[in-house]
This record gives sequence, C-alpha cells and structure tokens, in this order.
Amino acid sequence: MYRLTVYLAAILAAAPSLAAVPFETVTVGYDVAPRERVLDGRVEAVNKATVSAQTSGRIAELPFDVNDFVDAGEVVMRFTDTEQRAALDGAQATLAEARARLANAETEFQRAETMIANNTISRSRFDQARAERDSARARLDAAVAGVEAAREQLEYTVVRAPYAGIVSERHVELGELVSPGQPLISGLSLQSLRVNVDVPQSLFHEVRTIAKAAAYANGERIEAESLTFFPVADDAANTFRVRVNLPDGAITLYPGMFIKVGFIVGESERLLVPVEAVIRRSELSGVYVVDGETVSLRQVRLGRRYGESIEVLAGLNDGESVATDPVS
Repeated sequence: MYRLTVYLAAILAAAPSLAAVPFETVTVGYDVAPRERVLDGRVEAVNKATVSAQTSGRIAELPFDVNDFVDAGEVVMRFTDTEQRAALDGAQATLAEARARLANAETEFQRAETMIANNTISRSRFDQARAERDSARARLDAAVAGVEAAREQLEYTVVRAPYAGIVSERHVELGELVSPGQPLISGLSLQSLRVNVDVPQSLFHEVRTIAKAAAYANGERIEAESLTFFPVADDAANTFRVRVNLPDGAITLYPGMFIKVGFIVGESERLLVPVEAVIRRSELSGVYVVDGETVSLRQVRLGRRYGESIEVLAGLNDGESVATDPVS
C-alpha cells in the first residue's frame, strides 16, 4: 500500500499543467442504466446424454476416457460382433433362397397363365400357382426385413457419438460383457450451455415481465439469449425456476459451476464513464480528471460494466471532465 501511495504521488507530481489539453475529454454525468438483482445459478449443458447398449456383446475397443473430446459420429466403443455377423450371414442366405423360390414361383405362374388360356389346366390349379407366387413374394419381403434387422444389430456393435462433446463418465471397462439397455458412456457438449436459477417469489413478476438477464463469470458479462420460465413454484422454497439460455460458445463456463446471474428488474440513474477512460495500475483504478489547466489522476471505485460504460461508485462527481484516452 505504501508503494502504491508513493507511485500515485509521483504520477500526480508529474501531471502536466496545460493551457489547452491536447487530448479528448468527456463530461461525466448520470445516465439511466439497468437495475439488476443478482442471484446464484448452476450451469448445465443443453446437450447431455448417456449412450446405452442396443445389443449384447463384449467390449472390444474403448478408445476414449473421461475428459476426452469426441467429434460427432466418432466411434466411442466397439463390441465383438461374431454372433451378429453370423446372424447377418444366415439372413442373407435366407434372402437368397427366397429370391430363388420367387423366381421359380413366377415361372410356374406364367406357365399356368398360358395353360389356363388354352383350357389345359383346371381353375383350381391356376389359383394354386398364383397363391404360391404371392406366398413367395411375401417370404422374400420377410427375408429382406430379416437382413435389415441383422444388419442393424451388427451396426449396434459400433457405438458412435451423437454430437461433438466431452466424455463425462464411462460406465464399462474393456472386455466387459454388456447386454441391451446397459449404460455405456455419458457425454455432454460445451457448445450450448444454460443456467438454472431459483428466483424468489417476490421478484418473479419483474423478472418475467422484463425477461432480460446476464451471467457473470471470470470477470466477464455474458448476455442471455432468452429466458425460460417454469410457471409452478417450489412448495418448500417458494421460488420459481428460471432457465437462462446462454449464447453458443461460452467456453469459460462448465456444467456444474455456480455463477452469478443478474436479472434486470428496472432502471436507475448511475454515474457512468467510458470504459477506455479508466486506467488500472496494480490495485489502483483511476481516471485523469481535467479541471481547467490542471490534469490529475484520481482514484475511483468502480461498479458494474454496462456496454461501453462502467459505473463509478465513488471518487468522481457529476459534471467533472475526464480524459477519454489515458495513454495520451
């Protein structure tokens, strides 16, 4: 603190006295700014899922672990597929047999058509040939469906990521035998995030009417894209759940974090200065105040930032002029 005081005194002593300051200044005044009510909220991912097994098998490949990034469509798990491949081979053989039977039935039906036209076979024999052809067609359709089902079961032995994201939990190990419905791997996407906040009953009307909010994390202000309101209050806490939907790409946040969320509940007058007029030196925040021919560095206490302006809580008065470019 002593060094900071000496440093500030040295700057004040070196401040020039000019007849006309050679830099731009701005007159500080009160302006209307949003009035916020800050509450705690928990971050969660919009896209999160647990992938479960859709067929049985033994884990043969497990290339990803917790905290690994996975691209959309990338293979995250592979099962042994001996049983599924055998089933597919059997279904394809059944399909080949059904095609051969249909070809033979078609030939017999065409022969029967010619013979019925010449009155060389009975009507019942012709009807039987037509029924055998229709039956062969149905068996072919069933065989085609069987091949598709067997191929689908084979596809289930390869598990792919539904979207790009990070592995949050792995529920199985390499070599483990799994069955349909068993959880395999969980993941989430950091691209789209939202914050769940419990808003007190006394604030819910203003929050819902104005429907504007911002999240504060790591010194940054992230404007919410939209708000989703749950219309039923919690019986125990008398609070309403509000979901704050953040813009895509808010990578400074992670699911599970507790952060501050400011809900706009009205407007109030605040003393604002341009952000570029503020100079920071170690623990000191200040502005260059211009009073006629005198330029002096004055320490100020700052509040929240509003766009390109920042609130001054103490150290500056309405009507004073400050330099807009501290470097100059």
